[in-house]
Amino acid sequence: MMIFWVAVLAISTLLYVLLDGLDLGVGIIFGLTRDEAKRDVMMTAVTPIWDGNETWLIVTGVVLWGAFPLVYATLLSAFYLPLLVMLAGLILRGVAFEFRHKAKRMRWLWDWSFAGGSFVAAFVQGLTVGALVEGLPIANGHYVGGEFGWLSPFSVLCGIGLCIGYMLLGAAWLVCKCEADVREIAYRQMPVLSIALLAFLVVVFVYAVIEHLPVMDRWLERPYLLLFPAVGVAAAITLVSSVRQRRDGPPFLMVVLIFAAAFSTLAISFWPYMIPFAITIEAAAAPHASLAFMFWGAGLFVFPLMLLYTAISYRVFRGKVTGEASAHPYAGRVGSREKEEAQP
Repeated sequence: MMIFWVAVLAISTLLYVLLDGLDLGVGIIFGLTRDEAKRDVMMTAVTPIWDGNETWLIVTGVVLWGAFPLVYATLLSAFYLPLLVMLAGLILRGVAFEFRHKAKRMRWLWDWSFAGGSFVAAFVQGLTVGALVEGLPIANGHYVGGEFGWLSPFSVLCGIGLCIGYMLLGAAWLVCKCEADVREIAYRQMPVLSIALLAFLVVVFVYAVIEHLPVMDRWLERPYLLLFPAVGVAAAITLVSSVRQRRDGPPFLMVVLIFAAAFSTLAISFWPYMIPFAITIEAAAAPHASLAFMFWGAGLFVFPLMLLYTAISYRVFRGKVTGEASAHPYAGRVGSREKEEAQP
């Protein structure tokens, strides 16, 4: 049961990073775009799926709360302020999704809300990961770092790095989903974002070596971890080739593979710790009876059904978004109905 719930937690976290990461990245790119028509197409590219993407964040939180309550309590104690800021960003962009297509004079406000909420949520997620990699101040299983024990130059750097990574993921999604000008904008951004992400990884590696972060010892103790960076390098090479050849499908898959390789590297580097080098999986797990009770509901039905729903939703909304697409699906339906009723 313990290993099962670790696997569920890992899968749900990775799915959140990949799926919500793409629309957070699109949101940041949206903020850098000034043309209103292009912004409409970008929002249309993520509107049918963004609600489902964020559901995986809820799954991650529920699994931590039910299966690993010690980790849930410790992380909340450490990251109360950043998590509140992240949730505020997610709420703000959610409101902007619904309000923007109706606004006229105040549309600029919802445009900035959508882009700003996306950036804030992405930055806080990267900052949190950076703080975990660097190590939280924990004594006797309790967080003792105060309100800002998570804040450091390394965590801020990781926040910026994840924003760049999400932008690359979002650009690859726009290449896959869009046509004409938006597609070309994404193609032009991908080389710049790829170079920026590579520079970020180099800086992080140098920092880890200079500061001798504990994770470096794990890489030396477990040489097989180099397999995952090798997969990431191969995916990056394929990504460059696909962008040069203007092949719309492979870039998104290659960026997903790069993210999956990075996530796997971190996850296995920290094993068997839930909070790196402080709380192990065994120490954090709930009693077996609780894990088994959860399995018959969430594990056996809810989690598989969510996987099925995600697969079906992406299948249903497959294909390209046209330049005439509406910024909101309901607005598009109303517009089509009005045109039909206007015809003799």
